[in-house]
Amino acid sequence: MEDFIQWKYVVNSLLYSSLGVGLFAICFGILEFFTPKINLWDELTHKQNTAIAIFLGAVMLGIAIIIGSAIHG
Repeated sequence: MEDFIQWKYVVNSLLYSSLGVGLFAICFGILEFFTPKINLWDELTHKQNTAIAIFLGAVMLGIAIIIGSAIHG
């Protein structure tokens, strides 16, 4: 009888999800680096700038789609 959980798929899922989250964080850092006049994190958390939140949401959604497509093949 086969195992109910196939561990190679669990390990692959954990590996690729951690790779995707890591790349996502690196992309946010790169975006933060290329906007030196604006502290994005401060604008989002303290000043609650809605325009920057919408912009970052769109950029991060695009990056997530690209990373997901690249990992998926």
